[in-house]
Amino acid sequence: MTNTQSAIIWPSRFTPGTTDNFVSNEVIAKDITASQIWPLLADISRWESYYSNCSQITPPSSGPMLEQGEKFKFSTFGLPPMECSVEESVEPSSSQAGRLAWRAKLDGNEDEKLDVYHAWLVEDLDGGRVRILTQESQIGKQAADMAKKRPNPMLNGHQEWLDGLVETGKKSKT
Repeated sequence: MTNTQSAIIWPSRFTPGTTDNFVSNEVIAKDITASQIWPLLADISRWESYYSNCSQITPPSSGPMLEQGEKFKFSTFGLPPMECSVEESVEPSSSQAGRLAWRAKLDGNEDEKLDVYHAWLVEDLDGGRVRILTQESQIGKQAADMAKKRPNPMLNGHQEWLDGLVETGKKSKT
């Protein structure tokens, strides 16, 4: 367990504050561990069971677990399915935070193009707590338009994802 908190590792293109849209959501929950959360997050076939804002999931050809270098597709926020490439996938342990990150692209005309980096941290904290952080940085006109909406749909959608992870993880607690 750790008393310090890990941070997302950002590719320079997606540095927060330099893109068209950036959101950060975090939850710290008690009586649950990173090892209970990780399988729910890293197994893409489980997402729809606790997160209503995703659909049309195509898992990697190797199976539903998101491993570094794998490609998958899914739809979210009403967008067509985006092809995603897993950039990081490190299972949490007692000495390190779990890390999952993917890059997603949507091609098309200038109004449709979108380039996204979505990253997660899952780590145990002292006192039987888990920290789950998700941050997303987006480039493109659609991203800039979304950033202007109030309430911000991405901020609210990602909070639903976090809440669903914790609730489902606690229900599956053995």
